[in-house]
Order: sequence, then C-alpha cells, then structure tokens
Amino acid sequence: MKISTKSRYGLRAVFDIAYYSGGLSTQVKDISARQAISARYIEQIFQKLKKAGIIKSIRGPSGGYYLAKQFDEISVGDIVRATEGNTQLVRCTGPAKNGKKPCERVRQCVVRDVWIEATDRLMTYLDSVTLQDLCKEALSKGVERVIDKRLICYM
Repeated sequence: MKISTKSRYGLRAVFDIAYYSGGLSTQVKDISARQAISARYIEQIFQKLKKAGIIKSIRGPSGGYYLAKQFDEISVGDIVRATEGNTQLVRCTGPAKNGKKPCERVRQCVVRDVWIEATDRLMTYLDSVTLQDLCKEALSKGVERVIDKRLICYM
C-alpha cells in the first residue's frame, strides 16, 4: 500500500475541521484555502469519509462538513481505511477474489507472514493516533489557530 494523496489530504482536511472549527460545520472553501488543497478534490475525498461515518454534512448557504464523532474517536487509521479501501502493504496478502487466491504461491510463501504482520503493525500504529492527538501536537508546535468568526460570540 502506498499512502495516496486521498489519505494525506483527507487527513489534513479532517484535522482542519477539528482544529480550526472545533469539529463544527466548516465550508470546503475555507478548508481549501487553509490547507492549499483543491476544493473539488476535497469534495471527492469527503464523499468517502461521509460513507465511512467520519464526517457529516449540512446543506445550504451556511452549511458545510462537520465531524460525526468526537476528536478522540477518529483515528488516522479510520481515515486511511476510508480513503484507501485496501490497506494491505502487498497484494498477495489481501483476500481472495472471485474464488481465486491472491497469489499462486500462498501455501509455500515464507515471506507472506512478514507482510501481513507489517500491515497489522502499521494499522495498529495509525489506529493509535487520533484527531485529538494531532490537535494537541499542533498546539504544542504553535500552529496558529484562527477561530472561525461564526464561532465567536459577540455581546
């Protein structure tokens, strides 16, 4: 598995919702501007993230996307699974398709278990890192946090 731009940009976009909007509704144009990612590409990625139950959307002029769960309930692994689909590092470790084995050498392959274990360890690590962890890391690195004006209460 190669981590594609869908996963990398998807993670940045979901982090953006968490960090800059506190998980509340955010418009794609704002995420696009902050993250320097095409709004159209974000929309494509968000369709997969919606289907996976990571984000939800509100329609209309003041609508946008928001987190479907709490910060500590969304992991990097969740986002990678939603955007990549197959998370196997090598094709031969994946499931059988149409009744065919993923590889003709499955029974005698001595390195297949290495790739399975490597995939498991990588996904275990990605599952251990949450949006909450990323937000804390951003704060500790001094990443400027401009609060969305819609979230400010004027008295």
